[in-house]
Amino acid sequence: MNGAAMRQSRLTSTSEAIIEPMIDLARCPKLGRIIVAGADSAALMFELHRRGYVRVATTANCGLPAGQYDVALVDWRARSIKALEATLDWLVDFLTPAGVLVVWIDPQEPAGNRKLRATLEKHGLAVEAGTVREHGSAVSAQRFEFKPISRVA
Repeated sequence: MNGAAMRQSRLTSTSEAIIEPMIDLARCPKLGRIIVAGADSAALMFELHRRGYVRVATTANCGLPAGQYDVALVDWRARSIKALEATLDWLVDFLTPAGVLVVWIDPQEPAGNRKLRATLEKHGLAVEAGTVREHGSAVSAQRFEFKPISRVA
């Protein structure tokens, strides 16, 4: 196996370990618009494509933020919660008002989980659900206030 094939195999197996719980938390529809960010985001995008999710982009090829994505999947392994704040400053602008954000992080101490929750709340997001696995955990969050656009009479 050559170097590129070995790297792709490693990325795919890493992505497979976290992708199913993230999909479940986000309640991803196959035709939903999904943006992926963070470590190995390209591998996550390819894994989602392989599973039949066809409207997936990474932050490298997603265009300008215009509230156009239903789901944001963020692989934040081996990165600090503090660094996540800067990413969320611009990433939340890609989500629709009813959009779901799912963040995968390394195993955390209780203080780290509180920091993650506080960071999400600071960006107007409320944690809805979560899952803990041996190789990390994920939380899903949505905006505090989702108000559909009212019709003008």
